[in-house]
Amino acid sequence: MTTSSNPVAHGIANGLVWAIRAQPGQEPTPLAPAEVEAILNDATPPSNFPKPTESWVWLHFDTVHSTARAHVAQLPCLPSDVRSMLAETEYGIMLEAMPGLVWGAMPAFDDAMTDEDRDICAWRFAMRPDLLITTRRNPIPVLGAAFRTLHATSIPRSPAGVIDRALREFTNSVRRQIGQLDDELDRAEDALLLIERRTDLGHLGGIVGKGRRRATELRRVVTPIDRVLRDEDLELPNWAEDELRDRTEHQVHAALDDLIALQDRARSLQDEVGSSQAEETNRRLYIVSVATTLMLPATFVTGFFGMNTGGMFLANGHWGTVEAGIVCALFMLVTWVFLKLARLL
Repeated sequence: MTTSSNPVAHGIANGLVWAIRAQPGQEPTPLAPAEVEAILNDATPPSNFPKPTESWVWLHFDTVHSTARAHVAQLPCLPSDVRSMLAETEYGIMLEAMPGLVWGAMPAFDDAMTDEDRDICAWRFAMRPDLLITTRRNPIPVLGAAFRTLHATSIPRSPAGVIDRALREFTNSVRRQIGQLDDELDRAEDALLLIERRTDLGHLGGIVGKGRRRATELRRVVTPIDRVLRDEDLELPNWAEDELRDRTEHQVHAALDDLIALQDRARSLQDEVGSSQAEETNRRLYIVSVATTLMLPATFVTGFFGMNTGGMFLANGHWGTVEAGIVCALFMLVTWVFLKLARLL
């Protein structure tokens, strides 16, 4: 590694994950430190790169450390606002363009073991027809997947193809989660249709609520991507238009439609579960109310015979308890007949 006093030269190794040159029809080749330094120090205005070149370079930086972010923020090959964007740590979705240069921030899932545990994080990029620079703070599988797909027969003509692959991989992950959530809603719906009246419905409400919550989280991530790609004021260069607008936009919009449909289904199913729970609650309250009403005369009779007073009716006979029980039953029967005649049962 060079010992130049240039801050870029000192920072090449700090945070640089990979540096390759890609050309359609050939296998990617790693770049030497001197080549990386020359590329990063090239301050040629982006407007001088209007068309795709025969080969392009991909430099990927890990900006988890402040020193790496500081070096990225000083790259002479990019305008100052683009450098600042690449070094940012806050989450956000954006896509901007100018002649010869496209930059932005896109979402991705981290590398958690299961889809349910994956959090949303952001990765950033800036690209010219001959150069792609990407940065991230967290390990992001979509960038690794896009890197591994670069073979002689699958290298895109411009760096925009890499952005397209990363976004399509992200939308595929979203669709896989949509499929899992849809399966869970299927099971909840089947259980709701086959459920017995006295079965507890609480666990079904939890399943549906979890699916609706995750669908909402995914929609909040996909919607900004769809919005920036469909922005009519965004004028992408011709070498990026085909990849990002004609391919990625359709993929993202289709995933958004699936999410909206899943949310609507989860909402209607949650309403149905809530209605069933309310119906079951009302049924149980009805049973309790009827039992309480039927026991009211018996309560009065037992209270009457429980008075500690002289000359109590049936107090001296051997069958007083039986006779008092018959009186209770008779009063309950009269109450039941009254409720029937009043159509309260």
